[in-house]
Amino acid sequence: MTKVAFRTNIPFFNRDEFLTPFDKMFDQLVETQFPDMVKQVGVKPYQGSAYPKVNVYEYDDKVGIIAEIPGLDKKQLQVEVEDGILTIAGDKHSAFEDDGAKVIRRELKQSSFKRSFELGELLDGENIRASFKDGILSVDVPKIEPEKPIKHTVKIG
Repeated sequence: MTKVAFRTNIPFFNRDEFLTPFDKMFDQLVETQFPDMVKQVGVKPYQGSAYPKVNVYEYDDKVGIIAEIPGLDKKQLQVEVEDGILTIAGDKHSAFEDDGAKVIRRELKQSSFKRSFELGELLDGENIRASFKDGILSVDVPKIEPEKPIKHTVKIG
């Protein structure tokens, strides 16, 4: 159980600022140890900041990204693709702020966020679909069938 007690002179500890460097080190370690994952999936699932947390799935015809973003509605979200980079961004500020109150404990994330994924050349960045319901963002990136090499016979003269 979390004890809520009022004390003065307690330094404010920003959990996100503390953990982000560790998240990046973990992401680099995983990408270094499993370099084929990016080639196989076509998305760098560990690139960028650690929020929002995502699951990345590969299907026969697409790659799916599921992001958990509670407390927002779809008007506060943006999903964009530019130069082969898919970006999920939003503005998450609490609706429960009271100017007359002092914050005793703050654990709910309140900030803008941006998370980017590098799309591989076998993913179609033009036909991405996204939906958002009950705090879950679902993004589907269709796969592109690689062009098969054209074979023709050269007449020997």
